[in-house]
Amino acid sequence: MQVKRAFFCFLIIVLCAISLKSQDRNRQFMAYIDQYKLVAMDHQKRFQIPSSITLAQGLLESGAGNSQLTKESNNHFGIKCNNNWVGPKVFHDDDIKNDCFRSYNKADESYEDHSIFLSRNPRYAFLFTLNIRDYRGWAEGLQRAGYATDKSYANKLIKVIEDFQLYEFDDLKLAKAETKKESSEHHKVKRNERPTFISNELLYVVAKRGDTYEAIAEDMGFKVKDLAKYNETPEDFPLKQGDIVYLEKKNKKVKGGNERHVVKPGESMHSISQIYGIRMASLYKLNKLDGEYVPQDSDVLKLK
Repeated sequence: MQVKRAFFCFLIIVLCAISLKSQDRNRQFMAYIDQYKLVAMDHQKRFQIPSSITLAQGLLESGAGNSQLTKESNNHFGIKCNNNWVGPKVFHDDDIKNDCFRSYNKADESYEDHSIFLSRNPRYAFLFTLNIRDYRGWAEGLQRAGYATDKSYANKLIKVIEDFQLYEFDDLKLAKAETKKESSEHHKVKRNERPTFISNELLYVVAKRGDTYEAIAEDMGFKVKDLAKYNETPEDFPLKQGDIVYLEKKNKKVKGGNERHVVKPGESMHSISQIYGIRMASLYKLNKLDGEYVPQDSDVLKLK
């Protein structure tokens, strides 16, 4: 009995430590977002880079402003020196020993350099043909273009954006006008005229270009809050063309023959749960994972 009690106490201490660590991380992330969100939004207007992508990259590359490189040299994006760089330099071990990194007088200069780097580099030119609110396409594209060597880089960006709802900062006046123009045709559709489909014994519709929960709710006779609840997202979650939108609560386990899913670049736990109509809590529980887990390329997840 004493052994069991001691183990139980130890387990409680471990869980409390994990919870406190997660809370501290969230506070640091939120403080960073609050400090740099206006810079990211300004750069979206000037360079057409989604605010969510800029913030997510800054959070990951700088450790929410706590990395040694960021503290010592205001380098928030890990940008290295090259033959054309004539500014201050610092040296840190990275891909090679004593790798050369750019140093800045203030954080704004780092953000400016990052935006210029992306917008003028031909390697990333295709990203600027994407919709400004397509953060998933941007995350996948950055990884595909070789921005980082981490095979799960796109998935990490997507998780941070969705965990902290950074996509809200992409909704500038220009984006709102474009979304309104693109989705105007949807409001002309009469209720219940959208085609519906069934997968995993669940009824769903497929999002169109410029779609919103509001437009789908109006067409199908649902409340926006119910659609958001069924699909486990906030009500203002930005839908992408081809997204599955469930019209009923997802299952606790996958129906049918699928037993495992092999993770691909650009996938999150939410996007995987949408594919199979399984609740995110169940997906985490089945695989004995916590909320900090980021799906990595080629990981295998149980579905039942």
